[in-house]
Amino acid sequence: MAARKLTVVISQSQSKNPQQKQLEQELAARLLMEATIEVGVVPHLYDMHADHTGMLFLKSIPGDFVVLSWLYPRAIRWTLHRQGIAGKEGQSLLIDDNDEKEQAEQESASEANSQKGAGIGTLPNRFLYCIDLKVSSEVDDYIEEIKRIAQEQAVETVELTDWNNGNSKPEQTQQYLLAEDPQNGQDSQSSKEKNQTPPEPVKRRWYPVIDYARCTNCLECIDFCLFGVYGVSGQDLILVETQDNCKKGCPACSRVCPENAILFPGHKSSAIAGAEGEIAGFKIDLSKLFGAESSIDLAVKERDRELVAEGRTAVGKNIGLPKRRDKQTSSSRNHLDDLIDSLDEMPL
Repeated sequence: MAARKLTVVISQSQSKNPQQKQLEQELAARLLMEATIEVGVVPHLYDMHADHTGMLFLKSIPGDFVVLSWLYPRAIRWTLHRQGIAGKEGQSLLIDDNDEKEQAEQESASEANSQKGAGIGTLPNRFLYCIDLKVSSEVDDYIEEIKRIAQEQAVETVELTDWNNGNSKPEQTQQYLLAEDPQNGQDSQSSKEKNQTPPEPVKRRWYPVIDYARCTNCLECIDFCLFGVYGVSGQDLILVETQDNCKKGCPACSRVCPENAILFPGHKSSAIAGAEGEIAGFKIDLSKLFGAESSIDLAVKERDRELVAEGRTAVGKNIGLPKRRDKQTSSSRNHLDDLIDSLDEMPL
C-alpha cells in the first residue's frame, strides 16, 4: 500500500471580483509549496457540463480529495454527485458558525425521516471534502484546514480507471493539475505550457441540483414543473433529466419541495442556494407578520411568468400542487418552511 498526495481542487469564481481572484491565486501558490498536496484549478463547478475537460479531470481523481468553491458545501457535494463524482462526506472544521448549529439540526431531522436518502446510491469508499470559499478571506485559514485533512488521510494508490471507467484522455485529465518546478517549488510555466492545452471555456448555467440526503422521492417537483426538467430513473427515483429545459432565474420547484432538497447554487437566497439548515418543519414562518407571500405563492407566480414568456397559458394553483400536501397535518408542516425564503425575498 503506497501513500499518495491529497488532491485539492480550486473551483474558480464566476465573477471577476479581484478579491476572489486574488484568494484563488494565493491559495494555489501556497498549496504548490506543500509536499503532501497536489493542486488543480478548474472553472466554476456549476458551469461545467458532463464532458467538460475540467469535469473529466475531477472524475479522474482517485481516492479522497478536497474541493474549494464559491458555493455552499451542500451545493458542491450534490453538483459533484450529479456528475457521478461521489464519496462519503468528509467533515471540514472550516465552516460558518451558524452552519454548525444548523448542520446538527439537519442530521437530527434526517434521522427522524427514514424515507430520505433513497437516491444517494452506494457511495465509494472515499471521502470528499467540500469547502466554501466565502467562509473566510484569509488564505491561512484554508491552508491550515487542508493540512489537517492531509494529515488525517492515508490514501491508497488507486488506478485512475477505477474512478472514471477509463474514458478520459491523458491530456484531458492533466491540463488542470498545476505543475511544480522541483528546483524552486514554484509553478513552472514551461512545464504547464508543455503539458497543458488551453482550458475549455464555460458559460453560466442554470439548473436544479437534488440533495438526495434530504429527498424523499415524493415527486412533487416533477408534478409542479411544466417544462420537462425532471424525470425518473429505472428505479423510479427522481432525477434532473433535461437540465437545459430549466428557465434561467426560476427557482419555483425549490420552493414547493417539502424538504428543501432542490438547490439552485446560483440563487441569491441562501435557503435555495444550499445553506445548511432550512429544513421543512424547522423554520419559523414570519411571512404573515410582514405580509409577505408564501413560498407556494411565489413559486406559482414564477412558474406562470415563465409559462407566459413561452407563449403558454398561466395555470396558477390548478396544476402541480398535489392533494397530498393538503392532507398533511399542521403538526408536520405548520407553515414553518417559509421563513428564510420570505425574508430573503422581502425588500429591506
